[in-house]
Amino acid sequence: MITKMIERRTIRKYRQEEVPESLVEELLRVAVRASNTGNMQLYSVIETRDEAEKARLQEAHFGQPMVTEAPVVLTFCADANRFTQWAREGKAEAGFGNLQMFIAATIDTCLFAEAFAEAAEEKGLGLCYLGTTAYNAGEIGRILEVPQLVVPIVTITLGYPAEPLPERSDRLPLEAVIHKGMYHDYTPEDIRKYYHEKESLEESRYFVELNHKETLAQVYTDLRYPKANNERYSALLMETLREQGFTING
Repeated sequence: MITKMIERRTIRKYRQEEVPESLVEELLRVAVRASNTGNMQLYSVIETRDEAEKARLQEAHFGQPMVTEAPVVLTFCADANRFTQWAREGKAEAGFGNLQMFIAATIDTCLFAEAFAEAAEEKGLGLCYLGTTAYNAGEIGRILEVPQLVVPIVTITLGYPAEPLPERSDRLPLEAVIHKGMYHDYTPEDIRKYYHEKESLEESRYFVELNHKETLAQVYTDLRYPKANNERYSALLMETLREQGFTING
């Protein structure tokens, strides 16, 4: 499994071959063994195979083609609803409609999703994480008819990879992310060293030139993740949390 992680590729193109439901269930059975908060398993997953339903999700994911091209779409949700209902049945009151438990459920959900991803890759499947889930959690939740205390967090498109496989995505060197003993802030020299390889990639230089920018950082901050968009989607997410019953102020 460690080897599979090192060789991980984001797969956006899939063979038109069904992924057996029994295989997906087997992989999910493995994934539920992932670590989670207090053994409460504050997550759920919604499996979508119907073409019409995938088309609706595609629109909510800003038109990304892999949503309809993948045989299976899995939406992993932070879910405090199930535990709250269990507490009610047990004559207990679960105070889970707050930011702390939303964070706990989000962590659980991400661990669950990553465990599934690792298991799927072991079986020769390819996948793509869709970060657009958090950007448009409210609309995705409405499409999937999630109840209160449930919020979509991450989506995985799943299928057998189509050839040719893409190149591996670049990563920062380990020394850029590991801090021993305590956090040691970065000097300008550190930053230049750690990001040199990323900035030197042919595709990075291409994007800088294509977008008439001076640096790769400007491509990220001005075009891919501009402040105005970040603030807009942050406001939408806060609104979604309130609508789903999570108190985020006070």
